Amino acid sequence: MRHNIKQLHEEIKTGSFLALARGITAVENNLEGYEWLLSNLSSDQKPRVVGITGPPGAGKSTMVNALLQHWLKENKKIAVIAVDPSSPFNYGALLGDRIRMSEFYTNPHIYIRSLASRGALGGLSAKIIEITEVVKEAPFDIIVIETVGVGQSEVEIAGLADCTVVALVPEAGDEVQTLKAGIMEIANIFVVNKADRENAETLYRNLRMLAHEKAIDGKEIPVIKTVATNNTGIADLANAIATYLKENEELPEKRLELLTEKSWQLMQVQQMKSISYQQLRSELKNAISGADFNLYAFTKAFLDRSVNNHIR
Repeated sequence: MRHNIKQLHEEIKTGSFLALARGITAVENNLEGYEWLLSNLSSDQKPRVVGITGPPGAGKSTMVNALLQHWLKENKKIAVIAVDPSSPFNYGALLGDRIRMSEFYTNPHIYIRSLASRGALGGLSAKIIEITEVVKEAPFDIIVIETVGVGQSEVEIAGLADCTVVALVPEAGDEVQTLKAGIMEIANIFVVNKADRENAETLYRNLRMLAHEKAIDGKEIPVIKTVATNNTGIADLANAIATYLKENEELPEKRLELLTEKSWQLMQVQQMKSISYQQLRSELKNAISGADFNLYAFTKAFLDRSVNNHIR
């Protein structure tokens, strides 16, 4: 990057939104200096991460808007990472911060960044862990990650967030039983959004029963009713989030699993640097015509040679 990466790092720590935007872009696109930046993240004042997830149509963006208004009144500084479906044309964020949360776009206390999921499983961007760590380096009080909302498969957010809020709407009432396993794994707080609609009370009762069945040491997962469009229940939701964060400050087991998996992937990437794709293709082309060709034996032998050559 033309912008000196060390200077960029210092500016991120002072709260420069421009520097933060450049840092995220560098990490997301593997630009020059991104590895140095990631290796030198060292801030002690780590903001807590709140994940907002749920099926499409649950009103997640409206809920985030309402929470932002609430937290601004408490003089908090907030970062929002909104993960959007990828555009099939340019792999950019399809919705983007130009449309959502527009009223906060110029607010000096709120930073909003849209990321494309780019086909990553779990509803999150492939670089979401790295990007979240860069955002943590800035002086925010809370980081909100709003996800694509792909249902049960979106378990990665549970490892990334300190508190995961699962938003549902009354129309999902009949699906609660089938979603039981996946949702109970993810949720630290349930929200029945659009609670002024028909069947909201039924969904609320079903969730309360699930929470009671899954209670650990007498602690049930909170179930909050909201109507995010008019801020009903938002203060209760913010209080439930604050209470959960205060009572759960240790590293969650799911976070350890997520970081272990990420570290494993990084090791694989480093190991792959010694391997030439073109050389692999060339040798495979020659080997594949052999009568005794075996893909797995070939791959092991090729990998062993590549690693040994790299060590030398």
